[in-house]
Amino acid sequence: MIELIEKYFPNLTDKQKEQYTALGSLYPEWNAKINIISRKDIDNLYEHHILHSLGITCALRFVDGTSVIDVGTGGGFPGIPLAIMFPQCHFHLIDRTGKKIMVATEIAKAIGLDNVSLRQCSIEEEKMKYDFAVSRGVMPLQDIIKLVRKNISGTHRNALPNGLLYLKGGDLQHEMQRLQKRGIEVELKKYFTEPFFATKKVVYVQI
Repeated sequence: MIELIEKYFPNLTDKQKEQYTALGSLYPEWNAKINIISRKDIDNLYEHHILHSLGITCALRFVDGTSVIDVGTGGGFPGIPLAIMFPQCHFHLIDRTGKKIMVATEIAKAIGLDNVSLRQCSIEEEKMKYDFAVSRGVMPLQDIIKLVRKNISGTHRNALPNGLLYLKGGDLQHEMQRLQKRGIEVELKKYFTEPFFATKKVVYVQI
């Protein structure tokens, strides 16, 4: 529920509250037609998907004007919750699956989200440059770093240099060792008290 988002983000505008609230009906409606979230998990939409997406903010709050590419967005995570949180930033959501991009497009349109663009494609096909790439654990860290490197701009404007912000779970020790201290691991349990976040992390990698 929206109260869960307000618990951690008490300074939302009325418009942001309306947009987050609307997701609570839009996603179940679309999910009944096109399965973008596990049917068992749709009841946990706010905790497992919306708040989890906003876990990115535990590593970095984007400054106005930041451009972000969401790689493998599925039905719009983490891109749509982040786009609501940062209305003065631009988010480009990509996914290989047309149905998922269609759902994310319709949801963004329904809530009046005008700072997102969407495209059905793979990251290999995307040529534009962005300040940051975000994603939810779709592949090993080393693999996604190789894929997004060409898409990261060399002009920095945020508190952290441009790079990757990646939502992952479990023991990442081996993957982090391979980064040779180029990565920072942020444990979400330090910020969110729900048991779901006990093993969830955001990994930041400068690229």
